[in-house]
Amino acid sequence: MKIMKTFDDIWRLLNPQGEFKRRRGACERLWQGYGQAKQEEIYAVIEGKLLRGEFVNENPYFAIEDNARQSSRRQVLSYADYYAKYGTTEERDGWHMQNPTGNKVIYVKNG
Repeated sequence: MKIMKTFDDIWRLLNPQGEFKRRRGACERLWQGYGQAKQEEIYAVIEGKLLRGEFVNENPYFAIEDNARQSSRRQVLSYADYYAKYGTTEERDGWHMQNPTGNKVIYVKNG
């Protein structure tokens, strides 16, 4: 059984500091405006970023809003991270090589 994430869960995950602690009411209203599936997706995206040491806005309102726009279904790995994970540059496990800028190869996986 999957445990659904509550506002308290996202608030703890974001752990706002200083002046941002006062944004709780606005953040809770924003959070409640999303359906349960979208809340789960937002939580997963933010949790993943934090675990990987990626940027998450220190303002919890913007952290929620910004990550609501991203899809957790699309995953991206840098060339180096992909090679470190698989030991090869060959496409595996649904990952596909892309070079969207013409300068930097990334690997993308949907789903």
